[in-house]
Amino acid sequence: MTTVRPAFDADADDVRRVARRAWHDAYDELDPEAIESTIDDWYADPLGAALHGWAGGVPANDLDDIEATLLVAEQDGDIVGFTQGITLQTVGTILRLYVDPDYHRERVGTALYEHLREIFEAHGVERIRALDLASNEKSRRFFLNHGFERSNTRTVTIGGEPYDEAVFSRELETDGGES
Repeated sequence: MTTVRPAFDADADDVRRVARRAWHDAYDELDPEAIESTIDDWYADPLGAALHGWAGGVPANDLDDIEATLLVAEQDGDIVGFTQGITLQTVGTILRLYVDPDYHRERVGTALYEHLREIFEAHGVERIRALDLASNEKSRRFFLNHGFERSNTRTVTIGGEPYDEAVFSRELETDGGES
């Protein structure tokens, strides 16, 4: 059974371990050394890493409005996945959602997504975006199966090289005020 909980600083090594295994599994077009340096850079401080890459795209006066979330998934006491998300006004963005390849097809990713979606809803999010390298077929299938549509492509730099990053989006359903 998968348990999802907020991450703590003590989880940093496990988050990096899952990220490393997931990146090496999903991104075979990336140089292995670029993966290692990116993991060390992006996940040096798990709670602060949720904003990695966003400060340049968000006006400085909006940074205080960003809510960052980092969740981990555990099975039998071991961290087997994590997700990072931010909310800014009515948009929630899934920056990362990774599962250790040994735990694929065990609904770990779905448990993480559903928990993060609940947090987004509690923050008044109306639209969710998810980001991942466009070459990641597993990610594409995951998000499409969860009601997302590919809405854009942008460029992200990893290891000094540009890569296409897919942007997936979905509107959150509202109950229209009915009980």
